[in-house]
Amino acid sequence: MAPFVEVCRYKPLPLSLSSLCTCPCRSSPRKSLVLPQFSEKYSEPLLSHSRFSPISVNRRIITAVARAESNQIGDDANSKEEHNRDQELQNVEEDSSLDDQKQKSRSQFKKRVIFGLGIGLSVGGIVLAGGWVFTVAVAAAVLLSAREYFELVRSKGIAQGMTPPPRYLSRVCSVICALMPILTLYFGHIDISVTSAAFVVAMALLLQRGNPRFSQLSSTMFGLFYCGYLPCFWIKLRCGLTAPVLNTGIGRSWPTILGGQAHWTVGLVAILISFCGIIASDTFAFLGGKAFGKTPLISISPKKTWEGALAGLVGCITITILLSKSLSWPQSLVSTVAFGVLNFFGSVFGDLTESMIKRDAGVKDSGSLIPGHGGILDRVDSYIFTGALAYSFVRLHGV
Repeated sequence: MAPFVEVCRYKPLPLSLSSLCTCPCRSSPRKSLVLPQFSEKYSEPLLSHSRFSPISVNRRIITAVARAESNQIGDDANSKEEHNRDQELQNVEEDSSLDDQKQKSRSQFKKRVIFGLGIGLSVGGIVLAGGWVFTVAVAAAVLLSAREYFELVRSKGIAQGMTPPPRYLSRVCSVICALMPILTLYFGHIDISVTSAAFVVAMALLLQRGNPRFSQLSSTMFGLFYCGYLPCFWIKLRCGLTAPVLNTGIGRSWPTILGGQAHWTVGLVAILISFCGIIASDTFAFLGGKAFGKTPLISISPKKTWEGALAGLVGCITITILLSKSLSWPQSLVSTVAFGVLNFFGSVFGDLTESMIKRDAGVKDSGSLIPGHGGILDRVDSYIFTGALAYSFVRLHGV
């Protein structure tokens, strides 16, 4: 008994059930359980008593170790089960969020397609009608676009670095921009009107109360040019160039009550080809960028890629060639390709210009008037500069 009592005077080593029941030469993968240390106060009398033998004490130790290890195994199993349950809940939440995002994107795409088709058919009918119908529609689009532009100028992102023009002057400029297409149809040109409007606006800014700022003048003058003057070239193209296109099949079969062959003028054909080229450019650029886009095009529009731009250029030229064969204008292939390239660059430049304005304003869309598309300015940005380029090309082409 003395040797055993002598051993128990020292602190017991950490034991486990596997260490007591397995061969000592084999390592056990289980974690060791640390037993509570026996104090010297109770260990010697307990072990030195006659009724406790080494065998009974050893059995008690093994039993305690087994109970403790079984409790730890149960705790580990419970914690593992809780972890698995949490992981399953997290996976379910992620799947539901992904499903919600997919459903939202599908709904957004459906709205975009439906409203896009409706707008396209409406614009096609307005372009074919021409005259006052086309002019009033352009004036309405210009008014809404100008309001959105001046709201972007007054937004928090741009207004932090500059002083925006007064709100009343922004509204006056929006009305002036909307009157420019009507004046273009009536007078045939708006050079004097634009100059007079710019002078009146500049004088109103200089004579306002407080301290006039150059940022107010520059943003207002650019608004008159961007939202008012440039769209007027579509009026000059559609209503000013009245020379008929000869040898066009659709012109020969056009009803006399709707104007007959004389209705199909160079301006109408050019504007139809330009509009279809811009739509093809945007569509092919979107699909090409979605499928092959890897190289960013420019920092102000991170989603645009060189691969998408190349696909848009190819699509615009292809549609222009197909329509020129059908409408018999332009006559030569070189002129047709040049017209398609010009429409493409005008579309891209207008899109990037509006992206720059929205980026400085800190907004994604210029408005929320059209579901799935944003504001009016988001839809017409590709057409703003293209009208002036298309009109210049037709005039240089000898019409």
